[in-house]
Amino acid sequence: MSGRVLVTGASGFVGPPLVAALLRNGYRVRAAVREPQRVSLPDEAEIVAVPDLIQPVDWAPLLQDVDAVVHLAGIAHVGRDVDADVYDRVNHRATAELAAACARGRVRRLVFMSSVRAQSGASADHVLREKDAPQPVEPYGRSKLAAEAAVRASGVPATILRPVMVYGPRVKGNLAQLLQLADTPLPLPFARLANARSLVGLDNLIAAVLHVLAHERCAGQTYLVADREPVTFAQIVTALRKGLGRPRRLFSVPPALLAAALKSLGRADVWQRLSGSLIVDPSALIASGWRQGAGTEAGLVQLAQAEKSRR
Repeated sequence: MSGRVLVTGASGFVGPPLVAALLRNGYRVRAAVREPQRVSLPDEAEIVAVPDLIQPVDWAPLLQDVDAVVHLAGIAHVGRDVDADVYDRVNHRATAELAAACARGRVRRLVFMSSVRAQSGASADHVLREKDAPQPVEPYGRSKLAAEAAVRASGVPATILRPVMVYGPRVKGNLAQLLQLADTPLPLPFARLANARSLVGLDNLIAAVLHVLAHERCAGQTYLVADREPVTFAQIVTALRKGLGRPRRLFSVPPALLAAALKSLGRADVWQRLSGSLIVDPSALIASGWRQGAGTEAGLVQLAQAEKSRR
């Protein structure tokens, strides 16, 4: 596929590098952002304003002469401070309205950036595959799953991507906090945290978007997106410390003691993230022809090196 692509949420974590990659691959890009005056995107991109998705949006003008849409916009995190109705309005109903507008406008392809949290909670007791029945456990995941259903019901040729946690330059959230922790010269008590997690590099996620846009066989499909090999929590910290130029310096503490310490500090939620496993099988997307670049450990080293150079 070629032509003009509308990218919503183009000023977020994934948006700017995706816009640049689309342009490099011969697409024309219309980048929809809330505050055009505050974004930095390539000059070749057409930047347009879109209002806050908490209110209904008239998508028709943004879809004029558009061949494909990559829908990134939404509340992109799981937070305690966000009302369930807000998740539903922004992540579900706004997506449903966009998908319906795409169908009316005969858009040739919609790529919807969902989340693994539409399928699972923060951890799972088995390797996740697309055939598994979705079991979201919080409003964020439920809003994404409802949005997926709306996309399928719209009739527009669509591909749904469910990425795991994404790492890359200027990462935010939990991984940014872990990067700060890894930068301490002090030893860290994580050597025995052997729980495994799947992550996906930003470059690999962008390659997935480009791949499904270019191949008609990916229309109508839902894909989990992850780097090929999962890593343990100890491996994540080790890779970050290597990229930061820090020695590994991990020591063993019984997991039960770590759990008790965090619970006593009122941070049982942190222990759930540290101790749980979330492994995703990306073989369906790989079988469709998606090609990955760097593996997770090498990618995390590169991330830490890049963050260190920016300081």
